[in-house]
Amino acid sequence: MNMSRDLFELDSIPVVPDMAESHHATIREAIGILESRLRTSKAFTSPADVKMFCQLHIALEVDEYFCCLYLDSQHRLIAFERLFRGTVDGASVYPRVVVRRALELNAAALILTHNHPSGLPEPSTADIKITKRLKEALALVDVRVLDHVIVGTDGTCSMTESGLI
Repeated sequence: MNMSRDLFELDSIPVVPDMAESHHATIREAIGILESRLRTSKAFTSPADVKMFCQLHIALEVDEYFCCLYLDSQHRLIAFERLFRGTVDGASVYPRVVVRRALELNAAALILTHNHPSGLPEPSTADIKITKRLKEALALVDVRVLDHVIVGTDGTCSMTESGLI
């Protein structure tokens, strides 16, 4: 299985000055366990694992990141990529870039995710609009959007579980 370098680079976890080294090590260990599950599982279908994976990767970022988990036709992870970086309260997302990358990776489906540096994982009106635009654009090339997970330090919100997708 071909996975993004970012998925395996545990050193890419942001260093938070006031976080004890033991907490940082715990997060690295948790990401390692999740990656192990992803490599050995037949499909990336556990919503709890998806949310935890996303939260561990981007919850502590001080800027907003918009990322995609690209999946094959069996919902196995092809790549996790950070596509757009914004500021503390938003990131510009371009459907053209998401679609192009999905085609380059030959993805059959994907899961969108982004963080809210405010810590609150509730979807905004803009989040709902961009999800709809991306879903429509990707549908034109037969790539399904399975979920959009919003990540905060206070938890996660699955737009699919919330009935927004």
